[in-house]
Amino acid sequence: MNSLTLLSHPPHTTLHSSTLSTDKACPFLQSHSHSRALGFCFPKPLRPPAQISSRFRISYKFRRSLFPVESQLSDVDEDDDDDDDDDEAADEYDVPGEALDGVEDEIETSMATSEAPASRSDEFKWQRVEKLCNEVREFGEELIDVEELASIYDFRIDKFQRLAIQAFLRGSSVVVSAPTSSGKTLIAEAAAVATVSRGRRLFYTTPLKALSNQKFREFRETFGDNNVGLLTGDSAVNKDAQVLIMTTEILRNMLYQSVGMVSSGSGLFHVDVIVLDEVHYLSDIYRGTVWEEIVIYCPKEVQLICLSATVANPDELAGWISQIHGKTELVTSSKRPVPLTWHFSTKTSLLPLLDEKGKSMNRKLSLSYLQNYASGDNSYKDERSRRRNLKKRESDMSYSSFASIHGQSSLSKNDINTIRRSQVPQVMDTLWHLKARDMLPAIWFIFSRKGCDASVQYLEDCNLLDESEMSEVDLALKRFRLQYPDAVRESAVKGLLQGVAAHHAGCLPLWKSFIEELFQRGLVKVVFATETLAAGINMPARTAVISSLSKRGESGRIQLSSNELLQMAGRAGRRGIDESGHAVLVQTPYDGAEECCKLLFAGVEPLVSQFTASYGMVLNLLAGAKVTRRLSESNDLKVLQAGRTLEEARKLVEQSFGNYVGSNVMLAAKEELTKVEKEIEVLSSEVTDDAIDRKSRKLLSEMAYNEIANLQEELRAEKRLRTELRRRMELRRMSALKLLLKESENGHLPFVCLQYKDSEDVQHLVPAVYLGKVDSFDGSKVKNMVYTNDCFALNAVVTELNVDDTDSQPNGKPSYYVALGSDNSWYLFTEKWIKTVYRTGFPNVALAQGDALPREIMRALLDKADIQWEELAKSELGGLWCIEGSLETWSWSLNVPVLSSLSEDDEVLKMSQAYYEAVECYKEQRNKVSRLKKKIARTEGFKEYKKIIDMSKFTEEKIKRLKARSNRLSSRIEQIEPSGWKEFLQVSNVIHETRALDINTHIIFPLGETAAAIRGENELWLAMVLRSKVLLGLKPAQLAAVCGSLVSEGIKVRPWKNNSYIYEASTTVINVISLLDEQRNSLLQLQEKHDVQIPCCLDSQFSGMVEAWASGLTWREIMMDCAMDEGDLARLLRRTIDILAQIPKLPDIDPLLQSNAMTASNVMDRPPISELAG
Repeated sequence: MNSLTLLSHPPHTTLHSSTLSTDKACPFLQSHSHSRALGFCFPKPLRPPAQISSRFRISYKFRRSLFPVESQLSDVDEDDDDDDDDDEAADEYDVPGEALDGVEDEIETSMATSEAPASRSDEFKWQRVEKLCNEVREFGEELIDVEELASIYDFRIDKFQRLAIQAFLRGSSVVVSAPTSSGKTLIAEAAAVATVSRGRRLFYTTPLKALSNQKFREFRETFGDNNVGLLTGDSAVNKDAQVLIMTTEILRNMLYQSVGMVSSGSGLFHVDVIVLDEVHYLSDIYRGTVWEEIVIYCPKEVQLICLSATVANPDELAGWISQIHGKTELVTSSKRPVPLTWHFSTKTSLLPLLDEKGKSMNRKLSLSYLQNYASGDNSYKDERSRRRNLKKRESDMSYSSFASIHGQSSLSKNDINTIRRSQVPQVMDTLWHLKARDMLPAIWFIFSRKGCDASVQYLEDCNLLDESEMSEVDLALKRFRLQYPDAVRESAVKGLLQGVAAHHAGCLPLWKSFIEELFQRGLVKVVFATETLAAGINMPARTAVISSLSKRGESGRIQLSSNELLQMAGRAGRRGIDESGHAVLVQTPYDGAEECCKLLFAGVEPLVSQFTASYGMVLNLLAGAKVTRRLSESNDLKVLQAGRTLEEARKLVEQSFGNYVGSNVMLAAKEELTKVEKEIEVLSSEVTDDAIDRKSRKLLSEMAYNEIANLQEELRAEKRLRTELRRRMELRRMSALKLLLKESENGHLPFVCLQYKDSEDVQHLVPAVYLGKVDSFDGSKVKNMVYTNDCFALNAVVTELNVDDTDSQPNGKPSYYVALGSDNSWYLFTEKWIKTVYRTGFPNVALAQGDALPREIMRALLDKADIQWEELAKSELGGLWCIEGSLETWSWSLNVPVLSSLSEDDEVLKMSQAYYEAVECYKEQRNKVSRLKKKIARTEGFKEYKKIIDMSKFTEEKIKRLKARSNRLSSRIEQIEPSGWKEFLQVSNVIHETRALDINTHIIFPLGETAAAIRGENELWLAMVLRSKVLLGLKPAQLAAVCGSLVSEGIKVRPWKNNSYIYEASTTVINVISLLDEQRNSLLQLQEKHDVQIPCCLDSQFSGMVEAWASGLTWREIMMDCAMDEGDLARLLRRTIDILAQIPKLPDIDPLLQSNAMTASNVMDRPPISELAG
């Protein structure tokens, strides 16, 4: 029975709400219903499939712990006899022990299930929680133990969960490191039960507002509405509740109150426990500082529960918290609750990625096998004895040796690319296999919004739902449309009714919540999502498909990290539903199964400190006295509190995770680096010319030595001349190419051949059609980029080119050109990368009368292209860059001939007499060097001399490996090098000069008061703007527009939205932003003076959109022909509302501005922008 059949006939289930309504006396009875989240979705139960199959899994290995044995706990400790039953699986949480635990575990599981009291299954979890809380109040806190807390669940909790709860009950803080979707939240929930039953409070923090909203809903189902609150930038619900869910930034700002913030009161009243979910975000380059600040500032009497995905150094994290906060125990788990099987999808098949032992790549995915399979060679099928022998040899084989045995090392780069391109599957190809093997529902990760939406449209005619499910989706959609008419994503409706949806930042939050609920009910079979979905949102699936191992970044394509890959794959496998989860990696033109295995076996990455100082941090740590005017005219200052000294602040700052790691790891790393560098120094002395000369004198006779020495000296001189002639040949070639390309500017579009070597030293030859010189592209994005971006600067090579031989290069320094390759990629290059130019090409003639010329059409297509170029190769004579073409350029690229069809007789470069002479001169010198080498080889003592040279080459190879080791060590040391205090002082100098705070007297001025209380990326800049008098004359909508310009970083116009528009801001708003820009430039100059790099956002591009919304335009009006994605606009408006909502609460802000901000905030906070609190 496949998944479609299972989902179409759900067993009858009684909804929670109908049961709960009978018990009115229970305080936990506030809205306990799974359907309460959005009001339009109802739960649909899922049955687990009956079949059980064995699967391969990747296990994670940790480095040796820095902890004493007694403080480190692990659920893989087989010597622990006290908890033998903890490895048993439960009926709902099917958690196998080792990879091949057999029937015995299944029997134990079934016995444990059958012996469970029948009454437990008749109670809901919230009822068991309430019962336990009442018993604790009646009989005392001594009643709370791990067994009582485990009893609230109707399944047997896992061993690592039990160990973590026991550590918590002992009064320790706890660090839990376990795979994604392994049930870490259960530990926090159990701690919350214990805390609430004691009448105390627990704070639960998450990195994302959406995740906070989700946890808020889940905890209310367990503890009731009255006992759970929410604090995010958008919502404040029941903030005095015993269990308070919040984002990490909110908690950090609350903790500032206990470390010197100029404010009254404390937000940590009666708080016993703080849960830091997704604590591996500590490595996030933009937000990681917040997690470190929370641990540093948190009162020591508060227990911390830190929940992390699998990382390489959880022992360092736990050791750091133990050192600066208090006793901390580490609990690790390498087991997935649902085993994970890795697959690889090609155009024709879906195969296991790994071999039977899960130790290396499946041989059927090797390039040579695929090549033979594609060509119809059946030798792999017939030669069974050969396969058995090969299999035996592979048993002890590493990944690196596997590829070479299958012959793929002999394939050229072009061969590899050809094979890979032929094996790239369409979305439908992979989906067909998933459906046929009952592997749906699936989350399909695609690293672009456009790709997600295109995939949904591609599958619009592929129905994955039965009639019953389609009716349910249609009904849910109608309810959603009635409740939130503007939030419906009309372009996605057709796909949704077929069981397919997209989930990315371009969608409205309400629509994403709707998709999440439908997916959880089994009414969406495939969700195409960007990687943000992997960050903790509760959307488990049977299968996770990762479409590529790389994604596009600001500087080209970026390889996924092993942590990112495992985080996405961790979404696969639903506890209590699936016996196995499936992770499917897909063949792409860039990556094959070899790269997938390499990344998979690379192991998880360590947490790395990203601690940096901010204006808010410095102000809150140093602020002491506050300026208050007396009623008299006196300028006396009244001291309200004493601030920290710089030395006290330094002690706090230097408690960062990076400094802890540095103190423990850096010493060992530096010792090893010193040892490696000494060895390099010794070995380098053995391969110098003098060292070789000494060895030669010792080994050879005097006559033989003199003969070889003289010839070697002559050879070195000839090689120097060869190098010089090669340089001259290159310069003459470039000069000839300049003239040839100049002649083509207004004529036909000639074909060219580009050549370069990649990072692996593999040469590539790319046929392309030449478009033109960048200098001639007046007004184009490419020309503007080349002239404004330092990456493309050519000034550094002018001197080199003009040293001598100036007659050969009359045109000066290199220039940039553009061509469209046969692979449908645009190439940006200098003369350095042109192998040759051909006579043939595209005629620059219009196809029909009135049409534009081909050169004009292609330039227009180039201007449409994404501006994020990827650097393929670099040189002192300029780089080679490329970007992918579009569907519109595809037909042009198909007409670029392959190199084999282009005749050498068509190469016009050979017609240059100056270049021809330089080539001949170089060839002659090269032959001379070759003849001299042969002469040396015929000398009397050459055999002994060659031994010395071979030994030197071997030593040089060893030096090369040691240098690579040295570079890795240096990189690691740079990562952990403490820099927090230096940045702190730099930021404090800017604060001092802007008169926000006097760092000598610790007197905080009104500007500093405002900046210390505000939330934002650059608190000082925001405070400067909000205290500016030019804002007082603005109407509420205009004030909102100006605030929108402060928070629009990262918001973009989408290039694929043709003929689209955005509203322009009013003249008043533009004028105010222009005045603020002068102030911004002054601050930027001051930051540059003190080497502070904190962005100061001020962008009027989208202010008109904010002004239009704040003026009352409807969502449909504002989105009509809009060049922005709905999600982007919603995010911009939410950010604007957030800063507007802060203004009335900030100290020393003009009341008129506060009133206008409140008015604007209230007007803007309306559907579909207003988000659900729970």
